Amino acid sequence: MGRPMPKAESSKSEHSKPTPVKSLRSAPRVSGQPRGPRSPIRRSAFNKPAPLRPEVGSDAAPANQPPCFEPQQVPATSSPIARSFPSQAYTPQRTQPAAQPPRAQFTEPERLLPPQSAPRARSPRPRRARGLRFYARSVGVIVLFCIIAVCAWGYHLFNLGDSRITRLSALTGNPDTPGTTYLIVGSDERGGIVSDPTEGHRADTIMVLQVPESGTTSLVSIPRDSLVNYPDGTSGKINGALNFGGHQSLVQTVESLTGLTVDHYVQIGMDGVKQLTDAVGGVNLCLDYDVDDPYSTLVWQAGCHDVDGTTALAFSRMRYQDPLGDIGRTARQRQVVSKIISKAASPSTFASPSKQRELVTAAADVLTVDNTDSLFDVAWAGLALRSAMGPDGAMGTPPISSLNYVGDDGASYVLLNADAGPAFWADVRDGKVTKEALVPSF
Repeated sequence: MGRPMPKAESSKSEHSKPTPVKSLRSAPRVSGQPRGPRSPIRRSAFNKPAPLRPEVGSDAAPANQPPCFEPQQVPATSSPIARSFPSQAYTPQRTQPAAQPPRAQFTEPERLLPPQSAPRARSPRPRRARGLRFYARSVGVIVLFCIIAVCAWGYHLFNLGDSRITRLSALTGNPDTPGTTYLIVGSDERGGIVSDPTEGHRADTIMVLQVPESGTTSLVSIPRDSLVNYPDGTSGKINGALNFGGHQSLVQTVESLTGLTVDHYVQIGMDGVKQLTDAVGGVNLCLDYDVDDPYSTLVWQAGCHDVDGTTALAFSRMRYQDPLGDIGRTARQRQVVSKIISKAASPSTFASPSKQRELVTAAADVLTVDNTDSLFDVAWAGLALRSAMGPDGAMGTPPISSLNYVGDDGASYVLLNADAGPAFWADVRDGKVTKEALVPSF
C-alpha cells in the first residue's frame, strides 16, 4: 500500500508555496483582452503535474522521498523557460504585421487525359440520322427484292423459250477459225405467200455474221441465187444446198465458200417474221419507190410506213419489182431484221412483262438451232446483229461479178467474184473489212 502524502505546511516563504503551473488551455478570453503566452508543455490525461512534497527536513516529509521539481526565481533573460513562465505579469505588445501584397489567384489547370486514352463521349443519335439510316435500309431491301424478281423473271423467260426451240445437228465440227461465226438462215417454207412460184424447202435468206477478236463486226448477205459448189461435187444455187443435202450440207457449202468455220447455226422460218413483227407491236420500214407486186402481195407507196407482220413479211420477200433483184431483197431483209431487233430492245418492251413473254414465245416457236446452241446463243447473236447494223458495224454483200450469169443448164445465177473473194473473206474474219468493200459492185 502506498503511503499517503502529508499535507504541506503553510509558510510565508517563497519556497514554501509552490508556483502554480498554468494550464495549457487558458480561461475564456474576453474580447479585446490581449492573448497571453502559450505554454510549450502539452498537457494530457497522462501528463498531470505531480503533487508537491513538503520542504526537505520537515516532519511531514519522509527522508527517502525522491526529490521533485521546485520552481525557482531566475532572471528573465537567463533561459527560455523563464521567458515562458515569468514570475510577474507579462503584457505582450501587439504589433501589426507589415502589409503584404495580395496573393495572385492561382487556378489549377484542368488535367486532360492523353488523346489515345481519353474515353469517347457517346453522343445521342440524332433523330434525323436514325430516320435516314432507316430510309437507306428500306431502299436497299426494295432494290434487293427488285433484283431478285428480275432474275427470277429472266430465268422463267429463258426456260420458257429454251424449251420451245427446235434443235437439230447442223455443225460440221471443222477446226475453228478466229472470231465467232454465226450462220443465219431464213427458210422459205411456203405458208403465207402462196403466190410465190418457187417451190420446195429452200434457204431464202443466208447471212454470215462475223464477230472478230478485234475490229469491225460485219453482216454479209450471200445472194440466194449465187452459183456455188455443193459438198457432193455438183454445183447450183446456194439456196438449193438446204433442199438437197439438209442443214449440214448448207453449212459445209458456206464454209467452203468463205473459209470460215460456222460456230452457231440459227434458222428462222420466213413466216416467223410476221409473228416477231406483231410481237414487238409493228415496225417502221422505208422504200423509195412504189410497189404493186402480185407474187409477194406487197402494195407500197414510196416513203416510210408503220407496218404489221403481214406487210413486213411481204416487204422482205418481194424481188420481182426490185431494180436490183435479189441484191435489193437482201438489203430489205436486213432492214426488217434491224427494225425488229431495235424494237425488241426498246424500253417499252422491257417495261412490259406481257410483251417480253409474247416476244420470247414467238421467237422460240420459229427458231431452229444446232444441238449445242441455246437461247443464250440466240441472244448473243441478236446483240451481234445490232452491233453490225450500228454505226461501227458493216453490212453488205460479197464481191459480185454478174447478176445475170447464165449457166450451162440455162439457169440464171449470181456470179461471185472468185478473184476478190478470198481476200474479202480474210478481212471479214480479221475484222478489217470496210463498209465500202461491202457495197455491191458489178
